[in-house]
Parts: sequence; structure tokens; C-alpha cells
Amino acid sequence: MLALIMAGGKGTRLGMGEKPLVRILDRPMIDYIVTAFEEAGHEAIIALSDNVPMTKNWCRVNGVEYYCAGGLGYVEDLIEFTIETDERSAFLTCASDIPGITSRTIDEICRKYSESGKDSCSVWIPEDLVREISFSCNYREKIEGVNACPTGLNIVKGSRMKEEQDELKVISDDISLGYNINTPEELSLFEKFMISGRKTDSD
Repeated sequence: MLALIMAGGKGTRLGMGEKPLVRILDRPMIDYIVTAFEEAGHEAIIALSDNVPMTKNWCRVNGVEYYCAGGLGYVEDLIEFTIETDERSAFLTCASDIPGITSRTIDEICRKYSESGKDSCSVWIPEDLVREISFSCNYREKIEGVNACPTGLNIVKGSRMKEEQDELKVISDDISLGYNINTPEELSLFEKFMISGRKTDSD
């Protein structure tokens, strides 16, 4: 399944240059995400814009496929990609600021989606877990009786992009997904999390 990593935003809150290239333990943030999808067997494409010219250079140097979108917003760039590439199948979408994502979690979400028969899938994490790691939750929904926050990992069906899709909402207990990096403080917290060895994957 194709995996579209949305990396065309300005990332001004972090204030450290182009957000996808911010280094975490001597690796660009975007590299963690690309690696996770590749290890899970998915083709990673990075959706870029004129906001991130150096990220485009990084893609070229590292042989990572990319698509240049208008940079009007997450949803707008996603719809543009679907129309311009005529992508009709279901594909993964992922924010470029959740470097804790793992191939194990991607495999689990894809399995649940395949078994559901639904058009689309969104992945959520309990708000309590987000608070536990000292991160904030700007949007929440009650899912199966649990207050949950969106993680930025989804599956959508290209052929129904402009329609309401029958959606599977999955609550994940993978605390790594709670590390949505938007500030220097959150970046520091994630680095400590990585150093502590709490991140587990197939590495």
C-alpha cells in the first residue's frame, strides 16, 4: 500500500528551520517515518511544497519519491495529490511530525483496516496516554467510551476522496504515537523517550 507522508507545512511553532529535517539523535525527523513505512513494506511518497525546499533536496539525495503540492493545507494537499495522480486505491497518510511511529503499529493498523471492510481508517490514542507523556491534545473525541486524540496516521480510499467515507476508528495503545512534535520542549521529551529505550520496534 502506498504511504503518503504529509510534509509541506511551514512548521513555524518549532522554530528550527524546515520541520521534516529537524534532527533527532543525529537523524532527520522525516527519516524515522520513511524508515517505518519501508520496514512495513509500503512505498513511501513525501508530499512537499515550496515551504520546504531543503526537504525536497533531502528526498533527491536519499532517493525518496516525492510529490510537490500547493502547500495550501493538509487536507487540500491530500486531495490535490489524489486528483493529480488519479490514485483510486486505499492508501496510508501520515503526518511528518510523529517520528515515534513503528512498522509494528503500521502492520497492526493495516490488518485491522483490511478486516473491517471500511472505506477509511483513522488512528487515535487515549488522551490519558498523551497527558502521561506531558503532551497536549488540541482535539479529542469519545471513541468506545474513551477520550481519544488523533495521531496523524490514517488510511483513505482515493476513489472516494470527495465523498463521506465509512470510517473505522482505531484506538492504539502505542504511546510512541503520542509524540507529535510541535515545540522544542516536545522535541526534547521525545529525545529522552528514545534514549530511555522505551521505543520498541523490529530494529
